Amino acid sequence: MSATSEKSMGIGEVSERTGLSAHTLRFYEQQGLLVEPVRRDSAGRRTFSEQEVGWLRVCARLRDSDMPLPDIRRYAELVRRGEETVAERFELLRGHQARVRQRMAELQESLDVIDFKVGLYEDHLEAGSADTLWRDGPECAPASH
Repeated sequence: MSATSEKSMGIGEVSERTGLSAHTLRFYEQQGLLVEPVRRDSAGRRTFSEQEVGWLRVCARLRDSDMPLPDIRRYAELVRRGEETVAERFELLRGHQARVRQRMAELQESLDVIDFKVGLYEDHLEAGSADTLWRDGPECAPASH
């Protein structure tokens, strides 16, 4: 299906399909995060293609994983410039991947402490000794792996 015969979607449908609010979609457009300029219908309303919805889903995942807006903008700029930027895009994504993996490791450490604390509370509640929690300190370190 060519881009001209492809179904166009309004901002409301795109919002539903991506989970991004209409305000966020307009913000992404203003920030230069889209690869192609947003088309408008005869009434001046924004219209989006299926491909643009896919791109917006990628943008949403990048933001959800804490990629800074300037990095997403840079990525979009590189995509617009074409094939000669593939290596640069790859490096940008690899750097973000490393940051996400580091954050996941930090979150896992936090979850380990929380799991330990939940288990500690379960044990004390079951034993009827919850009144002793914190009496001898916070007990917040799980056993080493």
